[in-house]
Amino acid sequence: MTVTEPVERTLTARDPRLAPWRQFLMAHARVSRRLDDELRADHDLSLAEYDALLTIAQAPDRRIRMRQLADQVILSKSGVTRLIDRLVVDGLVERSACETDARGAEAVLTPTGLDRLRAASQTHLRGIERHFIEAVDAGDLPVLERALTSLAERAGPGGEPDRCGTIDRTIDSLG
Repeated sequence: MTVTEPVERTLTARDPRLAPWRQFLMAHARVSRRLDDELRADHDLSLAEYDALLTIAQAPDRRIRMRQLADQVILSKSGVTRLIDRLVVDGLVERSACETDARGAEAVLTPTGLDRLRAASQTHLRGIERHFIEAVDAGDLPVLERALTSLAERAGPGGEPDRCGTIDRTIDSLG
């Protein structure tokens, strides 16, 4: 009996298996752009600023170490520093010495930041509904969730996997 070895298949630019990847990138870019445009128009917040405010709001006592924040948002550490600098200037966040380790800095959500997040959350959730939920057949949502969860798990840690799934519950709890 002969054992056959698996045939290696190297991706090429014309490989049809790349189509889902390209569509994923296109969908992500377009939906993110629309959500960003809506937040900027209605609340003068970028999607990245909204994400940072939400991440800080979810942290215990609405404060988070800068390093942890950088791990949870989709920005470089220097990008997070610049983003927090803008939010501090706008009065939405304060920088504070870490309560448990004086060497570290924390971002702390201000009452103004919490109010701005609450106001922007309705626009953001409405955008998710319009640009994502309505575009996917209801029966495909569980399949899409399983596929994207698998992708995220295989890519490894880099944030909190359940954070996006708790947006609505988090916003409700902010009230």
